[in-house]
Amino acid sequence: MSQVSVRPLWQGRTLAVIGIVLFAFSLRSAVASLSPLLDHIEADFELSAVVVGLIGTVPPACYAVFGILTPMMERRYGLERLAVIAMTGVALGLFARGFAFDSISLLAATALVFAGVGVGNILLPPLVKKYFPDRIGLMMTVYSTTMAVSTFIPPLVAVPLADAAGWRLALGVWAVSAVLAMIPWAVMFLRERAAAPLDVDEANARVLGRMWRLPLPWALTIVFASSGSLAYSAFGWLPVVLVDAAGVTPAEAGVMLSLFALIALPIALLVPVLVVRYEAVRLLVWIGAVAGATGLGGLILFPTVATLLWVLLYGMTATLFPLSLVLLGLRARTHEGAVALSGFVQSVGYGVVALFPLGLGLLHDLTKSWVAPLLVLVVVALVAIPAGMVTARPHTVEDEWERRHGAWNGA
Repeated sequence: MSQVSVRPLWQGRTLAVIGIVLFAFSLRSAVASLSPLLDHIEADFELSAVVVGLIGTVPPACYAVFGILTPMMERRYGLERLAVIAMTGVALGLFARGFAFDSISLLAATALVFAGVGVGNILLPPLVKKYFPDRIGLMMTVYSTTMAVSTFIPPLVAVPLADAAGWRLALGVWAVSAVLAMIPWAVMFLRERAAAPLDVDEANARVLGRMWRLPLPWALTIVFASSGSLAYSAFGWLPVVLVDAAGVTPAEAGVMLSLFALIALPIALLVPVLVVRYEAVRLLVWIGAVAGATGLGGLILFPTVATLLWVLLYGMTATLFPLSLVLLGLRARTHEGAVALSGFVQSVGYGVVALFPLGLGLLHDLTKSWVAPLLVLVVVALVAIPAGMVTARPHTVEDEWERRHGAWNGA
């Protein structure tokens, strides 16, 4: 693999740093700000368990769909232009969600938010690779740390803000960060306008199709899907589980969800460094999976004893998310490979994740208990281990293709 010269982080790419940070903040704040406010929203209009499950399903479903579409759109519009389009959708959707008047309008606004976020999910690893080929580990640390911060802040302030100013403001306020995130990408897009846009051709479709035939993308997909399923299940149902099974108050449950998210902050700081410098993929997979399974087991067996400990152990599954992000950058050596790998892993992975919020709600309604849904999540945590062992080998999708099928740039 060719060596890349290292230059100062801010040299000629300040806007890229700011754009990635602001987008990363918008990415998770949109997810984590809704579930703590469901009780407040239900005071204005009805939200059934099915609707709540669908709201939890919309984000990963959008991610799955746009994970497939984004590589094709990127080929036509380019990274920066498509980033502007994505952030526009996020900002409009977040603003509209604060004006929802029934469950359908809330679902529609949420879908718009996560259509934009779904595009951005795919773009960010290639953007990091384009602007920071010499600083992939550092920028993935910045990206994942910002996401961790934006995950624990909304649950912490959502209920107090809603009590003081209403749930509509508590939801809509997060549109501000999305609007700010549009600015650097708009400036960078204007700088790129002089270059002729690339037409859609068969290259992206061909490269994306190769991912289905290689073990590495599938292994990364399993790790990514495990991480996403565990996280979105927590954001959708953990407060309800804690109130029903552990007997805590809704406000206490919101704080625990915030702490669940907060533990991801030091993890996000450490994981990219441990992967890039020390290749500690195997260790990190074991830590995340075993700790998460232990925490979930504690919520099943002893929900009222050491509840916070079980929540924090469950939160250790956050190890798998920045691990997946870093590997999306490291396990491809070409631009087209990075876009295709990111698109494949996130589209298929989020397609799996989309089943969980609604599925767990239906399983709870069927069994009248949270034991079966939590057992499913234990299995989800543990399946990351064998897949993680495959991703730990330091190779790329291009290497796998060339070893199995010949030259990467061949037909």
